[in-house]
Amino acid sequence: MKKVCAITKKGSIVGGGYSNRTRATKFNPTGKARKYPNLQKKKIFVPELNKLINIEISARGMRTMKKRGAYVTLQKAGLIK
Repeated sequence: MKKVCAITKKGSIVGGGYSNRTRATKFNPTGKARKYPNLQKKKIFVPELNKLINIEISARGMRTMKKRGAYVTLQKAGLIK
């Protein structure tokens, strides 16, 4: 399963792993590190459909859903019709 948020479509990024000491001396770079979004598996009840939906969603996506409402957010993301 891909590590992508169902709502925000956020995926992983590649970030540099440099410490401040490395920046100062230009010695022994630590390389690249892949950083993943804060994904969590959630069961969400949608009252308009009267059913539960299982999705993998980021913390930012949960905040979006809380603000807009579950039905509208899931519909906009294309997860329900």
